[in-house]
Amino acid sequence: MSQNTQKNHSAEEVESFSKWGILIKRFTGLSKSFYLMLAFFLLIAVVGIGAGFHAMYIGYSHAYNITREIPWGILISTYVFFVVISTGLFIVSSLGYVFGLKDFMSIAKRAVFLSIVTVLAGFTVIFFEVENPFRMAIYSLISPNLTSNLWWMGTLYGAYLFFIITAFILLLTQKHKLAKYAGFFGVIAAVVANTNLGAEFGMLHAREFWYGAYLPIYFIPSAIMSGCATILFFTYLAHKVNNEPMDNAGTKALGVTTKLGILSICIVMFFTAWKIITGFVGTEGKIEAFKAMLIGKYALNFWLFEISIGMAIPLILYILFRGKNMEMIFVGSAFIILGIFFMRYDLVVLGQIVPVYYELGVSEYETLLTYFPSAHEILIVLGGIGIVATAFLLGEKVFNAHKVEVHENIANSSDLIDLTKTETIK
Repeated sequence: MSQNTQKNHSAEEVESFSKWGILIKRFTGLSKSFYLMLAFFLLIAVVGIGAGFHAMYIGYSHAYNITREIPWGILISTYVFFVVISTGLFIVSSLGYVFGLKDFMSIAKRAVFLSIVTVLAGFTVIFFEVENPFRMAIYSLISPNLTSNLWWMGTLYGAYLFFIITAFILLLTQKHKLAKYAGFFGVIAAVVANTNLGAEFGMLHAREFWYGAYLPIYFIPSAIMSGCATILFFTYLAHKVNNEPMDNAGTKALGVTTKLGILSICIVMFFTAWKIITGFVGTEGKIEAFKAMLIGKYALNFWLFEISIGMAIPLILYILFRGKNMEMIFVGSAFIILGIFFMRYDLVVLGQIVPVYYELGVSEYETLLTYFPSAHEILIVLGGIGIVATAFLLGEKVFNAHKVEVHENIANSSDLIDLTKTETIK
């Protein structure tokens, strides 16, 4: 071995040890609250995953409260909750490094990272909902059904995951031109996967509450609303976790994200109003489902969590405190995330509470069906939340708070547009 080769190997070893040293240093000397939070959410994630494997071992019919009449429960709604948030996060992140809006740049890396984390959390939850996930994965490859929305859902979200991971790696390595292309295809995959997910419900003729063209379109503004709320929520937490003041770029990013959030909330409220109006011109079964939502058993979920906490209060907070009080924006974002969780739950369950034979007068199905999640289901949902929280805390330290360095090429790109000046930054 030549002397130059030995020097190169030595330099690589020193650089490798240096990187590990920097990484270890980021996890030392932190506050006790950080370690406690990390341990707490990691424990929740482990318990949730353990509950999933236990349910798989004893049989889902014993572990879950789903039935033949209501086969989709809280695990399906939580999967929808996570993957729609993921696509929303990625769409919001792409406004900066893909579409050239400068003010979104400082949140781009964190938003892409969180989009990866949330879609993986969704995959984890759905893994324990499918009775034989390994068989599903194998036969999706060797015997695909191109006419199945479920097959397309798995394929499209798989492609989406590939593009967002690629975009994140390219952003980390500062290959911004390639990241732009990966992000562009990721946005296409996100939109198509999201609308296909809506079509998964909307194309079921037997479920009148879902059936129609409404849901594939609704999922897009709903994703953007949830993406805005999630990045606002976690960006505020990130500055608390890292104990760093928010710089001017970060403040501007949150300001424009809040504006986008206001717009998306208004659009979702518009969609919700027309969903109710058109719901009462449907068949008897559909009307009964809407009555259950508005004045029946699910009225508290709808009026308190979906409407008040999920949209009305956050809209007021966003308008009043935009760019002024980040604590109140944080509260509004937390409310939206909570409200969206109930939106997804109500969407899935309400579509199944009316028996298929309800209008035929079959005696066994004269009343609406009921469902409440089991302990196993609740633990798996909490496990998904634990995965997201744990990954967020680790990501803030591993990726150095997802900072956009001044010297990065994209920060100096002539393609970036400053929204506050409405002109191209040269």
